[in-house]
Formats: sequence, structure tokens, C-alpha cells
Amino acid sequence: MLNKQLMFSGALLFLLGLLEGVVIPYFTNTRMGLSAHLAAVQSAMALMVFGAIWNYVSLSDGLAKLAAWASIFSMYVVWLGLTLAGILGTSKATPIAGAGFQGSASAELLTETIITIGAGAGVIGAALIVWGLWNNLRAEA
Repeated sequence: MLNKQLMFSGALLFLLGLLEGVVIPYFTNTRMGLSAHLAAVQSAMALMVFGAIWNYVSLSDGLAKLAAWASIFSMYVVWLGLTLAGILGTSKATPIAGAGFQGSASAELLTETIITIGAGAGVIGAALIVWGLWNNLRAEA
């Protein structure tokens, strides 16, 4: 069931990313809008790949749920943070894509917090998936 949730979440994020691509010219920072669009479609592909390989991930039920939901949460939250950064014109969390822009102190804090939380969840999800794949390899050896 988690594999289906990962694939559905990826497909939905892919669609949202494609739709976001249409509105890139309307972002305060169009470069950041492009970054958000690309993050969405690339993250969507990662979620769908995670779903496709899920049968090879050997984790306890609790860790499997944590890995799947941390991955889904991460991909959506990072995309949301980048989208907000493009709309609000912030740059602290993403100085390259945000070059030449600076949002209010509260907007900078908001986007930086969202992106940092999302990135942390992504590391947890990816680490658990790698560990689960490693467990599967050891079990077959």
C-alpha cells in the first residue's frame, strides 16, 4: 500500500509542477519559480521511483511508514518553500536562485524554515530507504 501512496503522491506532485511551469512568468522571482517547478517534477520522479522499488525495501512496518511519509512530506514541503520563495522574493535559503532579491525578515524566516524542515525530512526518508535496500541485499546474500 505504501508503494501505491508513494507513486500517487509523485504523480500528483508531477502534475502540480507542470501546472506551476505555466505561471513562472508571474512569480516575483522567476528564477526561483523555475527552481520550484523543477524541484516539483524531479521530486515527483523520485517519489515514483521509491514506489517502484518499494518491494525491495526491507524495514519494520513502523520504519517503512516513517520512510514513505517522510519522503512524501519532504518533497511537498521543499516544493512549497521554493514556491513561496519565488512568490515572496526571498533569497536567504537559496542565495543562488534568489540572487538580487530580498524579502521581508518574516518572509525570509518563513521560507528558510520551511525549506530546512523539508530538507531534514528528506534526509531521514532517503536514509531509511537506503537502509531498507541494504537490509534486503544482506538478507539475499
